[in-house]
Amino acid sequence: MSELDDAPRTYSGAFLAAIAVALLAALGSLVWTYVLAGRLGAQQAELAESQQQNARLAADLRETSARLQVATEELSRQNGLTQKQLDQRAQAIIQREQADSQRLETEQKQTAQQVSSVSSEVSNVKSDVGGVRTDLGKTQTDVATALSQLQHVRGDLTNTNSVIARNHDELVTLEHRGDRNYYEFTLVRGQRKPVGTISMELRRADSKRSRFTLDIFADDKRYEKKDRNVNEPLQFYSGKDPGLFEVVVNTINSKNQISGYLSTPKTAPVPATAQ
Repeated sequence: MSELDDAPRTYSGAFLAAIAVALLAALGSLVWTYVLAGRLGAQQAELAESQQQNARLAADLRETSARLQVATEELSRQNGLTQKQLDQRAQAIIQREQADSQRLETEQKQTAQQVSSVSSEVSNVKSDVGGVRTDLGKTQTDVATALSQLQHVRGDLTNTNSVIARNHDELVTLEHRGDRNYYEFTLVRGQRKPVGTISMELRRADSKRSRFTLDIFADDKRYEKKDRNVNEPLQFYSGKDPGLFEVVVNTINSKNQISGYLSTPKTAPVPATAQ
């Protein structure tokens, strides 16, 4: 929406980028926390199920032992098996049950380790989120400080205080407030240039005295701003429903060039190139 100035960036521009990065980092960390919490719940459910299965197996083992004793006596009575054969069959059953019990114990240990690992990851992510929140709070404080440092200057038309930016980065801070439209410009002496929905022409510039003379063309009218100062709000009304426009010149680069910005009401028309 604005013509960018070549002036170097200062710290205020980084504030807004830091806010965006911090917000994205906080959002990503929160999402990851929810994912890990879900995994933790699933692992805990699996552990509880394994414990229940172990209890059932223990009960089955006791029941199997009782049945085995009864079956052994019955088998011995019916088939005339020797005690050695009965012992061998019993030993095979015991070994199979021991293998099943060992396998179940191993699975329970693995599940417990996974639950512990997920719990540790959740704790780490919570710590990271806390750090991001701290950084975000500091950045917001810095931006609030920058807003408070914006200069209040009396306008040449309304005779009331107007908040102005003295450089590109302070202009970015003003744009962040969102209550007006802003268009940066650079004018060369003798060349009429469109800015927003108006046009302007530099007639004279004095870099030593920081003063200039400027013609503003709006609504088929010419407003002469003669022998004005740097960072002085030059005000006029424009539009079908007249709104207060402001031109602020921040820099006199030479006797032939100045730079600054145009401020218009949020309800003012927007040029087609900006749309």
